[in-house]
Amino acid sequence: MKMSRLVAFSSSLLLGTLLALTGASVAQAQESAQSVDYVALGDSYSSGVGAGSYDSASGDCKRSTRAFPALWKAANNPASFAFTACSGARTGDVTAGQLGPLNSATDLVSISVGGNDAGFADVMTTCVLQSEATCLSRITTARAYVDSTLPGKLDSVYAAISAKAPSAHVVVLGYPRFYKLGGSCIAGLSEKERAAINGAADYLNAATAKRAADHGFTFGDVTPTFTGHEICSGSAWLHSVNWLNIGESYHPTAAGQSGGYLPVLSSKA
Repeated sequence: MKMSRLVAFSSSLLLGTLLALTGASVAQAQESAQSVDYVALGDSYSSGVGAGSYDSASGDCKRSTRAFPALWKAANNPASFAFTACSGARTGDVTAGQLGPLNSATDLVSISVGGNDAGFADVMTTCVLQSEATCLSRITTARAYVDSTLPGKLDSVYAAISAKAPSAHVVVLGYPRFYKLGGSCIAGLSEKERAAINGAADYLNAATAKRAADHGFTFGDVTPTFTGHEICSGSAWLHSVNWLNIGESYHPTAAGQSGGYLPVLSSKA
């Protein structure tokens, strides 16, 4: 009987200690997040085009309250938050107009950029409106740009971020594959075109990841989180072509921001 009480007491003591330690860990994590100064840079995938609920003050930049930077801010309550990502931004736009909030106190930076430089919008327009051969040729041109020119442009952005925020942890977010091959689309691009577009997204991601790593930054691959939610999947987190709102075409929905991008930033921040 005494032994049973001793075991019970010991178990209670151990459980209490574990709960206290767990509580302390949670509190420390929350305190750590609340001390973070976070700046969100980049293009429309960071600003949240396609997710709706745009901040009217952001104008044509279309920064959404449903974009992953705003969602991370709401979940973690950082010490400060600056959101300068903008629809249509290229690398030069980031360096020219988005780096103002960065300083030596900045702890966390997120960025997605490079797709507009590589001509993503023109690729998709060409593939939707023109022949398969023309589509594939335009993709080949985009891949050549990723090889020859984009690395230098990414280097310029990344170097500028490091110069202004030398202590920041920088998370570079990639782009999803757009199509589920063999999926449920009734009409639209051929399977060969879809495969080539997916391959181009992978190619861009690989080049971006390499440049990010060379600058000591962390690359966040969103391909796994979007798997099963591509266009033609039947549960898409990406808009297909939308003739009534062409700007939202091929951008993440609100679910794509919260389910595709936010978990990746959260795991890398």
